[in-house]
Amino acid sequence: MPKRVSMAFEPESVFINLVDIHPVKQLPKQIKKSRKYQQIAASIREIGIIEPPVVARKRKGIFLMLDGHIRIEVLKDLGLDGVACMVATDDEAFTYNKRINRLATIQEHKMILKAVEDGVSEERIAKALDVNVGSIRYKRRLLEGICPEATELLKEKHCAIHTFYSLRKMKPMRQVEVVELMIAMDNYSVSYSKALLAATPQDQLVDTGKPKSFKGISPEQIARMETEMASLQREMKMIEDSYGPDHLNLVLARGYLASLIGNGEVLRYFEQNHSEILHEFQKISEVVSMGSEEPG
Repeated sequence: MPKRVSMAFEPESVFINLVDIHPVKQLPKQIKKSRKYQQIAASIREIGIIEPPVVARKRKGIFLMLDGHIRIEVLKDLGLDGVACMVATDDEAFTYNKRINRLATIQEHKMILKAVEDGVSEERIAKALDVNVGSIRYKRRLLEGICPEATELLKEKHCAIHTFYSLRKMKPMRQVEVVELMIAMDNYSVSYSKALLAATPQDQLVDTGKPKSFKGISPEQIARMETEMASLQREMKMIEDSYGPDHLNLVLARGYLASLIGNGEVLRYFEQNHSEILHEFQKISEVVSMGSEEPG
């Protein structure tokens, strides 16, 4: 019988007085001077609460704040008495923050496009996010020159918007290669994207007739980076091609070792004659079996 999945939140949001919401952490005194606080305050003033705060029931009439400390502080500063909240069934703030997915860069781009299509002006969006209009216009054009395959790979990634500037200078096939390298390294920074751009051969750039030029990097260093990058990609391809068979062989070997040391007579023989080999067999069996377990 399949295991029933319990609900993470109560089915209906609840309007709660701010005085009945108890924080689980103290905000720094300087938080109200921070950029993040100003952006959240501007958004709430312009269009209200988009993402409801998350609380858990502590005792009758009292709630524990899990997510939304700054939003609650802004509402207090605006003189409001209460807010509609999502009520979690788990009172662990760590669990909530570990499971929640924040808006990815491409998702934000699509959200801005949808708002503009619905008639919201760029100026109002900028005011709500407390950024300049130029930033909103750049985010609207974020995927211009980015091939669909690279877009699909990055759709749930949190990468710097200026990383797309480097990708835009590459041909589609090279964009996909570079994005795959970023994913493999879990690095979507501007500096890494610039390094990959510098290591891109001239014939894989959109503007093949314009020589690459990077401040502080000589043409000889660029050529060496291209060679090393090509070598790295070949090695990664070899690893990808052999991963499946290698993993299968590892599982089979682990099963064979487990069956060996699971045999009482064989186990006693190794204990008496080859204890050091037995120790290594046990380590291999334990490491592989731990790595192959499914999370609960």
